[in-house]
Amino acid sequence: MAAPAYQQIGVSRAGHLATIEIRRPPNNFVSVILVAEIADALEALDQDAGCRAIVLCAEGKHFCAGADFSSRGPDGRGEPVERGRHLYKEAIRLWRTGKPIVAAVQGAAIGAGLGLAVMADFRVASPEARFSANFTRMNFHPGFGLTATLPRLVGAQQAALMFYTGRRVTGEQAQAMGLVDQLVPQDRLRETATALAAEIAEAGPLAIVSTRETLRRGLAEAVQAATEREYQEQTWLRQTEDFREGTRAMAERRLPDFKGS
Repeated sequence: MAAPAYQQIGVSRAGHLATIEIRRPPNNFVSVILVAEIADALEALDQDAGCRAIVLCAEGKHFCAGADFSSRGPDGRGEPVERGRHLYKEAIRLWRTGKPIVAAVQGAAIGAGLGLAVMADFRVASPEARFSANFTRMNFHPGFGLTATLPRLVGAQQAALMFYTGRRVTGEQAQAMGLVDQLVPQDRLRETATALAAEIAEAGPLAIVSTRETLRRGLAEAVQAATEREYQEQTWLRQTEDFREGTRAMAERRLPDFKGS
């Protein structure tokens, strides 16, 4: 059977390891197609008994710089609101797959890009990596299930700090708070992520899937509930003048002047 033809990712296999590479450089902005293709690939690899672990990585400068708000136009309305609903429906599929995933994170993992990184079981990053849940900096509600997944990973207090400030967290800070599992030089990033995935693949594959299911039990359902709430809040916030100001300020690389309206 021919391998699926993907538009925004590449998928390869070597031994018991598979690699999914995001291919929207340099920023690898998130899209409905991208998330759907990653979900398609993960579901296909679930059916591949020879695959025991997966490396999720990206070409270009950044792992995933989130949504491309600059494409919305000057009033911030360029992208249909419904696209957010479709994105989250595709995103939920990611948490319903069974094989362990190691993310190799370079550059920025911001917004939905942070959500993609957090979806993986483990994260290997370089010191230059930057992590940010920057939604509120645009007067927007956090999304991509992060209100469920980020507190689970780093604790409620650290997650709240990231959400409320929208600050960028360095690779070193991310490792200290438990967001990153291994910190290595940029030129060893994929090598280290692959080595970790290979170590996982040495364990009993049935036991790994079983253990992962136990550890992540209820997570997909929590993400689904979270995205429903997130989408609801994002819908009305998207209509505010402060959201339009926030997206303009981001495009112009300046601090926003919010009015509370």
